[in-house]
Amino acid sequence: MQPNFLTRRAIQLALTANAVRPVRSKRATIPLFFAGWLADELAPQQLALTAADTAVHLARHGARRPSDRIGLALAGLTAAGLGALITTAQRARGEVEEALTTALGEDYGARLAHPPSPRDLATPWGQLALPFRMRDPEVVVERNIAYAPGGKRYLLDVYRPRRPVSDAPVLLQVHGGAWVIGNKEEQGRPLMLHMARRGWVCVAINYPLAPAARWPAHILGVKQALIWIREHIAAYGGDPRFVAATGGSAGGHLAALLALTANDPAYQPENPDVDTSVQACVPHYGAYDFAATTGSRASTFRRDQLLARRVFAPDRDPVNHLGDYIAASPLDRITDEAPPFFVIHGKHDSLIPVREAREFVRRLREKSKEPVAYAELAGAQHAFDVFPSIRSAHVVRGVERFLEHAYRSWASR
Repeated sequence: MQPNFLTRRAIQLALTANAVRPVRSKRATIPLFFAGWLADELAPQQLALTAADTAVHLARHGARRPSDRIGLALAGLTAAGLGALITTAQRARGEVEEALTTALGEDYGARLAHPPSPRDLATPWGQLALPFRMRDPEVVVERNIAYAPGGKRYLLDVYRPRRPVSDAPVLLQVHGGAWVIGNKEEQGRPLMLHMARRGWVCVAINYPLAPAARWPAHILGVKQALIWIREHIAAYGGDPRFVAATGGSAGGHLAALLALTANDPAYQPENPDVDTSVQACVPHYGAYDFAATTGSRASTFRRDQLLARRVFAPDRDPVNHLGDYIAASPLDRITDEAPPFFVIHGKHDSLIPVREAREFVRRLREKSKEPVAYAELAGAQHAFDVFPSIRSAHVVRGVERFLEHAYRSWASR
């Protein structure tokens, strides 16, 4: 039975309120995150549905009953909340641009091959009309290529321009999923489609997942994928000499760790002489305090309740084997050899608190010789970039500008 108008409006208002000001609850973290995330990133669509539902109800039933009038008031509050979410999401354009000018200089755009035009910086409303339809006729996707023996978890997809390219820069996308779930088809697609349309070759990978595979199988898989790129990406038009890494959540952790452990023999035991450096890194809402050496309660809870129980082998507890966790922690692996970084995190992230990203950036800027850009996005939840939205559109275009700058700086050297 379909909920009545008042019930629908009450539910929508509750979802909107949770997006505007996320509810914090350890017992219900995941459902509260999902509810807030969808309401926030789909705010324009939710606003249109609220208006349409209200208009249809008024046309059919008017506002004679008290419940109708209460429902109308709730619809008005919901519309105001969704409008606030849309306004906050639009701020991502300025937040990303400020991050880039702070790290790269006010004149960085002049050093790009194609400085951003007003159209590049505008919100692509047409693209947002169908946010889950992620295709591009100018991009070819070659799927399920094996980069190492081992089945499904060692497959990758290549996104490349339909027009022939050669020596194109390469972007490696690592999916998230708390090191235990996820697939290459599920994340990073708006960014990869955009970059491939702009002439890049993008590679989305699977990698071993816990508990079937225990740490460090995850990072070993990512390293193997990078080694495959070095050896084979030229056949797809890519330049194996320039590879940038990106990913979100656990994928942000793995991308950052990959960038900070170039040529570490512990993570490439079968290919110790192959170059596993990357030339830039753009982690989104990553987990950086893997070993909880900052003492953060959130990081300690993640280490003890998730990593120690499901990701590491049962005999590798953090009390007796803390060194293994430190070796896997981007926060504790920073050196002056770090490549250029663009760290992106949402202020409303319910799963990985934003203070973890702030500390990672602080330490990077203390040691790194390369630019470190940091965009902290007002109102953004975890996973804000999974499908096209106002916020993710501005982030994707900012990442393009950062990566193009990194590529041109590398090429000039």
